[in-house]
Amino acid sequence: MARKEIKVLLIEDDPMVQEVNKDFITTVNGFTVCAQAGNGDEGIKLIKENQPELVILDVYMPKKDGIKTLQEIRKQKLEVDAIVVSAAKDKETIALMLQNGAVDYILKPFKLERMRQALEKYKRYKQKIEENDTLSQDQLDAILNIPQQAVQDLPKGLNHFTMNELIAFLKQQTSPLSAEEVAKALGIARVTARRYLDYLEKNGTIQLDVQYGGVGRPVNRYIFKV
Repeated sequence: MARKEIKVLLIEDDPMVQEVNKDFITTVNGFTVCAQAGNGDEGIKLIKENQPELVILDVYMPKKDGIKTLQEIRKQKLEVDAIVVSAAKDKETIALMLQNGAVDYILKPFKLERMRQALEKYKRYKQKIEENDTLSQDQLDAILNIPQQAVQDLPKGLNHFTMNELIAFLKQQTSPLSAEEVAKALGIARVTARRYLDYLEKNGTIQLDVQYGGVGRPVNRYIFKV
């Protein structure tokens, strides 16, 4: 039996962006836009009325911004997932939205393919979760896209949470980064980042790209293997 379409609620104050997002979402197989809201207060009201499975949520909005909206959704224990689509790129806002359960965060302006990837990933996640009443660690790791070779038998001093956070970050990068750049992005020490990167490079999860400058030592940069 085919799964019913995933109901999406758009919470976006710009009517033009709202329509563009609606038109695009409906082109992705398995999704339908059930309602649209121009601010957080209206969005929460429509969540209760329409019971969508997913909200596409902006941050900068009048009356109730995206941060307060998502916090209110969690406070009221409304059973809905959220993907953030916003121009807000400061680390404090991004951290708050992720801490409050956003399953993805897309920066404006964005390519439509990035939205498609987010929706397809969410659809796979929903399907896998609904297929089983209980999940093994291997099944859960597969749903979360965690490479098995990267999380098993970690050396002393390395932990799975930081490892998975680092892997997820590297997956989003399109060019090689140094240990210092990775450390700054994740808020960890450079020497700590280097330990995780060296481990992932040795087990083949990421690849090393040695870049030579004009003066000084070469810089080791790392990128996720596709």
